Amino acid sequence: MTYPTDRPATWFVTGTSRGLGRELVDQLRERGDNVAATSRTADRPGTLQLDLTDEQAVIKAVRATEDRYGPIDVVVNNAGYGFLGAVEEVSDAEARQMFDVQVFGVWNVLRAVLPSFRERRSGHIINVSSILGLTAFPGWGLYCAAKYALEGLTESLAAELDGIQVNLVEPGYTRTDFLRAHSLGLPARTIDGYGAIREMTEAHLAMPGTQLGDPVKVAAAIIQVAVTGNAPLHQLLGSDSYGLAKARVDSLTGDVEAGRELTFTTDV
Repeated sequence: MTYPTDRPATWFVTGTSRGLGRELVDQLRERGDNVAATSRTADRPGTLQLDLTDEQAVIKAVRATEDRYGPIDVVVNNAGYGFLGAVEEVSDAEARQMFDVQVFGVWNVLRAVLPSFRERRSGHIINVSSILGLTAFPGWGLYCAAKYALEGLTESLAAELDGIQVNLVEPGYTRTDFLRAHSLGLPARTIDGYGAIREMTEAHLAMPGTQLGDPVKVAAAIIQVAVTGNAPLHQLLGSDSYGLAKARVDSLTGDVEAGRELTFTTDV
């Protein structure tokens, strides 16, 4: 277990201006832990303004945290936003912006914290993914692509490190403002022929306040993952997440077996 028991833990958390990140920071501070809470806008007292796409700024933020609190114990890569639009509608700029935040931004944080983690052979990285990192819905192609990339990155990272805990948490629909206009990207240009996606978008914009997941409980679960150190690499959160993951496993198994005959014809 890498979580300290003889002193307050030090956390470095991204994406904390609202939603799950904000709730997590509030709970950590109530526990008496040290928290470096970062966000792009820093529109909340006690939050450090940080552009995750700026590698040097990330390095400076990590060093400042270490100078103030000592070694970082837990990193939570939580920053991100949703995006609803057909694959064809996503522009190059919109795709790159998504990956800058949810993949390359995470990579910047990892490069900044891992040297100290490896030197100490201690530390915990928790990457906040989504059930949409394990399955996919129409209209969520860009978001799914970024979360799938995060999943692959995190699985490889976990296999590379010794003495450092790595986890993915994969929530389902959670009752935050994730689906409100300020947290949800929409394509600058829509295309005729995707009426079903327009309807789905309207339904999602009307969803806030009805989601199944409780952000207070999700934040508490993330803290539990860190404190106990015994969660699986893939920690689902929410009964909807569990059901969708099981369905995905069954579907993938069906594909594997359905293609088995052709699969074995390509060996040398």
